[in-house]
Amino acid sequence: MDSELTSLAQSAGTTLVTLMATDVWQRTRQGITHLWQRLHPERAELVAAQLDASREEVLAALATDDRESLDEVRAQWQGQLRRLLIAEPVAVEELRKLLDELAPASGGVAAPPVTQRATASGQARVYQAGRDQHITER
Repeated sequence: MDSELTSLAQSAGTTLVTLMATDVWQRTRQGITHLWQRLHPERAELVAAQLDASREEVLAALATDDRESLDEVRAQWQGQLRRLLIAEPVAVEELRKLLDELAPASGGVAAPPVTQRATASGQARVYQAGRDQHITER
């Protein structure tokens, strides 16, 4: 069970840090804060403040492309979530439910599939990509 909790905490920490720089940050923050409010109400305010501070770190790290700082914030939240899950096994299902709700925003498997179709004729060219694409024509 410990490896399952570690895996869940890693996934949750990664998702949390990813969503810190997105439009769904407030919903994510509310979900994590609510988790602590329900299980450890005396720590909920502190966790909310830590989330806000971490978000500022993430935004600064993204602005300077500081991968090391992003990794540190991610590891911090993975550890904190893992400790919560070990101390409060009832949090496992609630955290999974929150991750499932946030999956589309975090690029998780719940995102709708993308279908691309193109038709070219004559001298036309078609370029399609599921992610970044760089074209240099000479």
